[in-house]
Amino acid sequence: MTTNTPSRPPAPVAATRWLAVGSLLGLILLCLAWELALAPVRPGGSWLALKALPLCIPLAGLLKNRMYTYRWVSLVVWLYFTEGVVRAWSDKPPSNWLALGEVALCLLLFIACALHVRLRQRAARLATAASA
Repeated sequence: MTTNTPSRPPAPVAATRWLAVGSLLGLILLCLAWELALAPVRPGGSWLALKALPLCIPLAGLLKNRMYTYRWVSLVVWLYFTEGVVRAWSDKPPSNWLALGEVALCLLLFIACALHVRLRQRAARLATAASA
């Protein structure tokens, strides 16, 4: 007898999902804290904090485990990576250290998304092969 309940994803797939969600949340919080309190461009905060808003859009897709979201986030994250590299090179402390943190979170998010897509596709292939 077969049931229509979804099976639990393999542990590596679930781990990469939570790593992607965690690094995206970390990137959102870092962008906000950086531009509002830790090292704003202007005293009292700056409008650059709005750069965190586009990062909020894919959060729902990652939480709902939508494959398409993982794919496009792995491309969009390179914009934030580029900003981090430029500001790590050109800004003075503590802003350059925060930029290095942004670079690290971007790399972590990219790796998590890429691994998630690859592992999830592999698990789907194995599941279809096992059912055939």
